[in-house]
Amino acid sequence: MLRKKSVEFLIESSQQLQAAPMVKYTALSLFADRFLPSLTILTKQGNEKGSWLLRSMEESNLQLFALISIWISSKIHDSRSLSVKSLKSMGDKFIKDQHFTTRDFLEAEVIFLQVLNFEIGTSNVAFISLEELFIQFKEVAKVGELVNFEACMDVMDLLYEKEDTSLLFSAPRSLAASILVTSYVITVPKQQWEFPVLPWGSVFI
Repeated sequence: MLRKKSVEFLIESSQQLQAAPMVKYTALSLFADRFLPSLTILTKQGNEKGSWLLRSMEESNLQLFALISIWISSKIHDSRSLSVKSLKSMGDKFIKDQHFTTRDFLEAEVIFLQVLNFEIGTSNVAFISLEELFIQFKEVAKVGELVNFEACMDVMDLLYEKEDTSLLFSAPRSLAASILVTSYVITVPKQQWEFPVLPWGSVFI
């Protein structure tokens, strides 16, 4: 339940901050696919890196780390990254159970990176593969123009909210291809379907 709420908070915060899709989905990958699973392992091992932010994994703490993931993602992708001031303002407005200072945000960033062992590469971000497949699909099939990319992102949001996408973290192209085919079926009128779609998709998986 906490995972679902914190992921929903991340998605809503990304929209409030007007983060680009790449920033949003990299943040989701960092937070949901990497940070939360690593945090679960650390908790079971009794290794919380010594910070009070990790000793009690309440909803407010996870919301803080969700904002941190957006901040780190923005630093990776944006020419002018989000400021800690804007993130703190978001936290002050929407995190109800705890007040976090600017110093807490700076400490949380270091802890977040430590939990990930400073591995913040983006090669496994499914959104990158989704964009590539979407472009390729439009190039090889006229019907590709009918696929709604917004629907692709809605499907990806739903997966992050409802499922444990970390299971597919090591296979981002498979996840991206599945999302694209699902969006194709949802948004393209049935009478305009052009098959075989799945054999085409298998080329890129």
